[in-house]
Amino acid sequence: MDDSGITTINQIKKLLAASEGFKLKSASRKDKYRWLETVLKRFVFFALNREEKGLLRGYMRHMTGVSESQLTRLIKKQQLRGEIDVVRGRRNKFPVTYTKEDIELLAETDNLHERLAGPATKNILERELKFGDIRYKRLSGISVSHIYNLRETPAYRFKALTVSRTKSVQVPIGKRGKPNPNGKPGHLRVDTVHQGDLDGVKGVYHINMVDEVTQWQIVACVEAISEDWLEDVLEAAILMFPFLIRGFHSDNGGEFINKQVAGMLGGLLIKQSKSRSGRTNDNALVEGKNGSTIRKHMGYWHIARRHAEGIHRFYMDYFNIYLNYHRPCGFATITVDEKGRRHRTYETYQTPYQAFRALRKPEQYLREGVTLEGLEKISTAHSANGFAKLMQDEKYKLFRKVLPKGAKTFRNGGLVKEFATEHRREISCSSLD
Repeated sequence: MDDSGITTINQIKKLLAASEGFKLKSASRKDKYRWLETVLKRFVFFALNREEKGLLRGYMRHMTGVSESQLTRLIKKQQLRGEIDVVRGRRNKFPVTYTKEDIELLAETDNLHERLAGPATKNILERELKFGDIRYKRLSGISVSHIYNLRETPAYRFKALTVSRTKSVQVPIGKRGKPNPNGKPGHLRVDTVHQGDLDGVKGVYHINMVDEVTQWQIVACVEAISEDWLEDVLEAAILMFPFLIRGFHSDNGGEFINKQVAGMLGGLLIKQSKSRSGRTNDNALVEGKNGSTIRKHMGYWHIARRHAEGIHRFYMDYFNIYLNYHRPCGFATITVDEKGRRHRTYETYQTPYQAFRALRKPEQYLREGVTLEGLEKISTAHSANGFAKLMQDEKYKLFRKVLPKGAKTFRNGGLVKEFATEHRREISCSSLD
């Protein structure tokens, strides 16, 4: 407001009497303080007598809405400094380290790898920078805990795919002998994963084979788990490991405990063992891989048996390479306390290939015709994200062929929840291994 025409105390007295019952509000605190300065200077406030000061104070309070105590502080500030400045609170603020672009890069990486654990994701971010992608310069130094913080931000949620939590596969197992690899690779843990029933028709079966020491993993797919289907596929899958295989451990299912498989393993000089009863942790490694790799990427829904060959080809050409050269795994450090209890902590995350190279003289375990130079060439042919994109693109093409009519996919190969909800009564998972 412009009150420059009010220049006497008598005018203020009349104005206060006429405006009784009215309330005024100024535009901003800065405008309010500037107006108070002009009023104090115009009426030479500090030269007025007590009564005149009281009238002027009432006028200023009425026009600005400040309290009596606040007005006293502002008048004192004018007297001491010659002006009434706006003082804003000083708050401690942490500097912004990771930009929106960094958060979007993290979301992109999580989408490609189906959102791994924080330590595994940190390993990938470090490797991307070493591979020459300077976009990961800041993210390569991020702490594991802050990865989870960034995953809660709106920028991350906008870019990230919504993926339901993976459920582990529960299998009643009776174990009879636990192999002891003594730190040497070549002792496999083996299990099968069934891809659901639909209208009484069985789906495909996945064969999951994991080395106990390096976590090197080979996955295959067959139409059924009878001896006729398994023998040739098992032998070919075993020969895909870069090192010699010494042990083959499975549960007590007839798909592995039979004469054909035993004869094939004997011909390869591989010692076969089976599960003990009441020791459910003996085969926990491969059971965990069933959930964290196969179920995470292939889902729980029914896939018809006629697609087994296409899935097996996808595994051989892309998925197994991704698992062993580009997907970090957690390696447990086991400690024993004073009461003899064993405790596992996961501080080391590396790919199975990195774990194999970290062994003492790894070349001594290689099978004939395999060299460390050849393995290194496969590892460095693509970055982790680069090969994950190739794998996801191929999985997307595969899913377009194998999923039932009416199912929807999005680019990274996942399925929308509506399909799973619509068909959950039609899909029986009672026989899932």
